[in-house]
This record gives sequence, C-alpha cells and structure tokens, in this order.
Amino acid sequence: MSETLTFDPIWEEKYSQGHSQRYPWDAVVSFVFRHYPHHKPRHEVRILEVGCGTGSNLWFAAREGFCVSGIDASHSAVKYAQKRFAEDNLTGDFRTGTFNQLPFENNYFDLVIDRGAITCCGLSVAQQTVAEIRRVLQTGGKFFFNPYSDRHSSYVSGRPGSDGLTLDISAGTLVGVGQICLYGRREVESLLTDAWKMLSLQHLEIVEQIQPQYMLHAEWRAISEKVY
Repeated sequence: MSETLTFDPIWEEKYSQGHSQRYPWDAVVSFVFRHYPHHKPRHEVRILEVGCGTGSNLWFAAREGFCVSGIDASHSAVKYAQKRFAEDNLTGDFRTGTFNQLPFENNYFDLVIDRGAITCCGLSVAQQTVAEIRRVLQTGGKFFFNPYSDRHSSYVSGRPGSDGLTLDISAGTLVGVGQICLYGRREVESLLTDAWKMLSLQHLEIVEQIQPQYMLHAEWRAISEKVY
C-alpha cells in the first residue's frame, strides 16, 4: 500500500505554514451533546477525534468537561493542539499517527469523531480505520462519520486515482485539499455494516447562488452505534 493512500503530506505542509481552525464545527458540537452517555459524569466520558488537526473540536469538548484524545498524521497540527491546550490549561491526549493503526486500547472511548478526515484516505484505508474505530469504541459507543459526497461540484474537476481517490481537483470548495475520496451512499453504508447500527444518515447539499458558475457543496453525516 503506498504511503500517500494513508496520509497526504499536503496537510503537514499546510499545518507547518500556520493553517489552523480555532472553533469547533457545529455538527460536532451537536453530535457530542446529543450522543454522549448522560448517565456518566462528563469527566468520565472519553472522546476520540480521528484527524483532529489543530484540535478545535476537542478544545470545545475539553472546555465542556469531557476527557479528550486526538490523533493526526501531521506532527505540526498535533504540536499546535498541544500548545493551545497548555495555554488554556486544558487536558488532552494528542498523538501523531495514522488512522488505520490507532494507538489506543480496546473498548475505551464513548464517542469517536471524524470531521472530514477519513475522506482524505483511500477506501481500503477507510475500511481499516473504521475497523480500528470499532475496536477502540465501547459497545454502545457512537461514531460520527462526515465524508464529502460524490455529488460535490469538485468531484468532476479532478482525475481518478487509485483506491477510490480523486486527485488534482481544480474547481469548487475542495481545491487544494490534495487526495480525497468522495462517497456515494453505497460506499458510506458499506463501511458501516456488520457490527454497526446506523442511527442517522444525512446528505447535505448547499448551492452557491451568487457565483455565475453552478457550485454545489455536498457531504454525508452518518451517526452509527457499535452494537457488539
């Protein structure tokens, strides 16, 4: 398996040059508050983000009292997240590594978040990653999976690569993201079979009305529960 299927070095380049996000995605905030186990004290609820970047989603969760961990293949992103947490007197376990080899014990987390990270890997790596997520989730734990859709305008502007990837995107909101896998419903559901119960599957489309060129942003939001 080629290294670029596991991690596109464009992200280390971006983060090393100062790319960051300070605030959490609204979809992640909603997922956490709706699906964390409310019978537990928040400090006992363990949340993992796969592809945590500079830690904005986990920064929110830590401020709300949850126990957070994050993994990203970019050393610069992890270093930024660690520095921000230290400055804000927050606790978080941040590690550098690939998504398909999670350095965490079995049945450990209550929630796992993927906000547009697994979609940057090929389909075979995504399958391995979801298997790892199932391993580290407790039974009854919830997984938020948020890949981009093959109805996205950027899809047709790229060229097909190996393992389901689209390369060299030249138009739309995904310009400059490097390799990316854009999912149809069949691909989403195929990742979340067997030991998963699908709780919610949403397809979101936003159409830009001002630009003269038709532009559609499209993504999936899937929430699944580990059943065994």
